[in-house]
Amino acid sequence: MKIGILGAGTWGIALARMLCSSNHQTTVWSALPDEIENLQKTHVHPRFPDITLPEELSFTCDVQEICSENDMLIFAVPSPYIRSVARSAMPFLRENQIIVSVAKGIESSTLFTMTEIIADQLGGIVGEKSIKIACLSGPTHAEEVIRYMPTAILSSCPDRETAEIIQTVFMNTCMRVYTNPDVKGVELCGALKNIIALASGMLSGLGLGDNIKAALITRGMAEIKRLGMKMGCKEQTFYGLAGIGDLIVTALSQNSRNYRAGILIGKGCTPEEAVKEVGMVVEGINALEPAMKLSKKYDIELPIISSVYSVIYEHAPLSDTLYGLMKREKRSELSEFDIW
Repeated sequence: MKIGILGAGTWGIALARMLCSSNHQTTVWSALPDEIENLQKTHVHPRFPDITLPEELSFTCDVQEICSENDMLIFAVPSPYIRSVARSAMPFLRENQIIVSVAKGIESSTLFTMTEIIADQLGGIVGEKSIKIACLSGPTHAEEVIRYMPTAILSSCPDRETAEIIQTVFMNTCMRVYTNPDVKGVELCGALKNIIALASGMLSGLGLGDNIKAALITRGMAEIKRLGMKMGCKEQTFYGLAGIGDLIVTALSQNSRNYRAGILIGKGCTPEEAVKEVGMVVEGINALEPAMKLSKKYDIELPIISSVYSVIYEHAPLSDTLYGLMKREKRSELSEFDIW
């Protein structure tokens, strides 16, 4: 299959190398001419200086070329740029293309997930040109995928045939792909787990141990699931690769930019200083405002996520905030509807 990847960051480049290894004709696009020129010249990405990209991999900064000449388009730009990239791509899309988002986030102004942003921006041409929109999500660090380390991921689309086409394209000896029709649940997990990972890093930055991080991950997923169920998502999604799987890897790994940013904040850096030090978009910070809006819209209490919001945006002292969480009123782990 001919595949175009919009975005030359670490995740886009990791997928590009893997897809080339599966003999797909792959092209990477970036809006930054200098970035494309460097990749064309060196076939080395600055974040992966020890890895030479395949000679067969092509690069372009021509959005018309990337959109009009490929069967499948992978949107691999950070979440704040998904709408503008969809807007740029729109005039050049052709019939029966498959668009796959691999970005994770929620748009604050609309509370749309990434696939919803793409669908909203493209409007009527989705139906007119029979374009299918899907997402890929799961516990997948680019640093491991680019080195062909074993990985599992979800192909999520309400159209089963499309989900299975994507599954076939991405599945190989180093990547195992499952399907899941619950796009809303998959994307909600992908966005909100970054907030929990940010919190996990803060705990590490404070010098705290594994016990509290295990509790954070468990209760953090309970919050995400409570919200997701109210939004009509499928419960099983939260126990799968896009849910607990992605949360574990993001909340415990040095490869996670959210976890690393959290460590820096826990050690006393401001959020701005932490983002600058990490040197990449920290999606957990971007997800906080829409998460709070969703909490209010669906009347769902999100104590951990709310606490992270207080630390990041209201400058609440981290140690005091953690103490406040530990001193919350007594609760049962089971819901009020369960019987002893």
